[in-house]
Amino acid sequence: MASPKSFACSVIALLFAAHLVSAQLSANFYDKSCPNALSTIRTAVRSAVAKENRMGASLLRLHFHDCFVNGCDGSVLLDDTPTFTGEKTAAPNNNSLRGFDVIDNIKAQVEGICPQVVSCADILAVAARDSVFALGGPTWVVQLGRRDSTTASLDTANNDIPAPTLDLGDLTKSFSNKGLSATDMIALSGAHTIGQARCVNFRNRIYSETNIDTSLATSLKSNCPNTTGDNNISPLDASTPYTFDNFYYKNLLNKKGVLHSDQQLFNGGSADSQTTTYSSNMATFFTDFSAAIVKMGNIDPLTGSSGQIRKNCRKVN
Repeated sequence: MASPKSFACSVIALLFAAHLVSAQLSANFYDKSCPNALSTIRTAVRSAVAKENRMGASLLRLHFHDCFVNGCDGSVLLDDTPTFTGEKTAAPNNNSLRGFDVIDNIKAQVEGICPQVVSCADILAVAARDSVFALGGPTWVVQLGRRDSTTASLDTANNDIPAPTLDLGDLTKSFSNKGLSATDMIALSGAHTIGQARCVNFRNRIYSETNIDTSLATSLKSNCPNTTGDNNISPLDASTPYTFDNFYYKNLLNKKGVLHSDQQLFNGGSADSQTTTYSSNMATFFTDFSAAIVKMGNIDPLTGSSGQIRKNCRKVN
């Protein structure tokens, strides 16, 4: 059995190693190897969002679903093959994640100027930032230098991505398991100020829960029958569905959270105070969201010689 001293040294070594991995990411990673990478991604994202406003939320969500499964490594983009099972058919992703064609287009453009230099994982991180900004939200400095995984995990995708049915305690734990605080969780949940939800994910709330605005429930029921229409969609923020603002939190104060997990942020619990602050102070929300998503983007990246730079984001080289 290891002595307390040797155990402490091991813990310190692990923490130091984790710090080194994070430290290998830098804002200027591509300044010399691909100086036009970020502007190329930004232009492509702006074009995609201008063509379809909903795409901004879809690209942001891809980054989130990537990072919560074995770190920000581009694994969510891998297609299934006869000998490989990716994450796209996991319950939180199947018939839900979208924007893969936009990422393909961005990757092709970046490959055209800098072959096999910019990772798919970094493209996801930058596209998420540029999507939020294109819809009126904040911007932030993206740390770069992630490499792409050659593996994926269907089981982890099914188990680690927070479900829309979670209560506040389980939401907090889910984020804590990834090194994110309760403050981070509440701020990152504000991503639901844009985007759509499938009927299957809020049906029980609108037909069975009582802490929901009656008019909202009635409106949602029109597009979400009791037994059919699982994939029918409704905006998570009906007030300003294509603007990244703080109306998500304003809605929660009026019991207008679409998902069960949304309303948990204002339901007489420990998240109420922060939610109230964000509802009246968009600048504070923007600041906290930016800090939290940078922190999320640092979850277990592959760096150095780990992983690879995929030529095609859908398959390993």
